[in-house]
Amino acid sequence: MSDSRETWDEGSKKVVGIRRLKEPMPQPIKTRIFTVANQKGGVGKTTSAVNIAAAMAMGGLKVLVIDLDPQGNACTALGVDRNKTPGMYEVLVDEVPLKETIQKVAGFPSLECAPANRELAGAEIALVTYVARESILKGALLEYLKERDERGDRLDYVIIDCPPSLGLLTINALTAAEEVLVPIQCEYYSLEGISLLMETLGKIQKSLNPLVRVSTILLTMFDSRTRLANDVADDVRRHFPNELIDIPIPRAVRISEAPSFNQTVMTYDASSPGAIAYMSAAREIARRGSAA
Repeated sequence: MSDSRETWDEGSKKVVGIRRLKEPMPQPIKTRIFTVANQKGGVGKTTSAVNIAAAMAMGGLKVLVIDLDPQGNACTALGVDRNKTPGMYEVLVDEVPLKETIQKVAGFPSLECAPANRELAGAEIALVTYVARESILKGALLEYLKERDERGDRLDYVIIDCPPSLGLLTINALTAAEEVLVPIQCEYYSLEGISLLMETLGKIQKSLNPLVRVSTILLTMFDSRTRLANDVADDVRRHFPNELIDIPIPRAVRISEAPSFNQTVMTYDASSPGAIAYMSAAREIARRGSAA
């Protein structure tokens, strides 16, 4: 992987900046909006969302991460302050424009984040009585994308990270997106999880968003030494040959360590197997988007 790293101090925090790769990733024809979803926890959903986003930004693409998980783990990995207000709670409940929440991610000139502030945990209850409550995020996001288009600063990718459930926050994310990226941990129960997600997606297609579809599946926590991991990978290849990004993300310590330093693995250890796998997967997603 060709990259150029530069390090400087921002207060007491060390920041690693990544310049653009020598081979930039291809831009999509229009802004691609991904929801990263899987109601089963622990499958690498947030990890995949932030590392794919960081890899794309390193490839010269303009990327926005929307953290819609009240746990705020995407904010942690990106080093974004989730205590600032307004955040995604105010966007959904108080109709605050999305642009007022967005923060730049340190070290990345073209990566931004709309944070999940702590109040977001109460958003599903607050939205119960709202009219068209499933489409609030869609309206806010389309307004923001229109503003950027009008000033000639189009985003290439929007990546929405969801909670590990199929509640109102996830439904908002699925209604706002045209594509769903599903991380699948290489174990049996993950295959059951995608079946439930496909059922929910079918209902959303009928009543809320006919355009949304599972376009991308990513194998995570892959250990080639185990028979189960290889069997699961073979099952996914057989059932989702067009959707699968056939670049398994390995089970790696560096990937797990990075968030504790408020970084993605792309900056924490860019030469590690996990970072290289995420970079290759991001490049493949970008390649497919440019050919769509």
